[in-house]
Amino acid sequence: MTPPLVRSGDVLRLSRAASVQFVRPITVRVIRVLTDWHTYDGWVWIDAYVLDAAGDAVSRRTLFLQPSGAGRLKAPVRRPVARRPVSRKVSTS
Repeated sequence: MTPPLVRSGDVLRLSRAASVQFVRPITVRVIRVLTDWHTYDGWVWIDAYVLDAAGDAVSRRTLFLQPSGAGRLKAPVRRPVARRPVSRKVSTS
C-alpha cells in the first residue's frame, strides 16, 4: 500500500500518529517534499512552515514523518485586510 502523497501547499495536522517527535500536535503548511533524501518505506522528509492559530507561519522546520499518520486540513481562507486610503496633502505653491 502506498502512503498518501504529500504535496507543496498541503496543510497537515501532525501528532504522534505521524511521528513520535510530535508529543504536542502542530499544524504545518508544506513547502516541499525532500524526495532526494533517502528514508524508510512509508516515511518522508518535508520542509514546512509551522502555523499558529490564525494560520500565520511562525517558523520553518524540516520534519521526518509518516504521511499515513498526518491529518489533512483545508488551507485557511485568507481574506484581504481592508485598507484605508492614504490622505495626501497637495501643495499649492
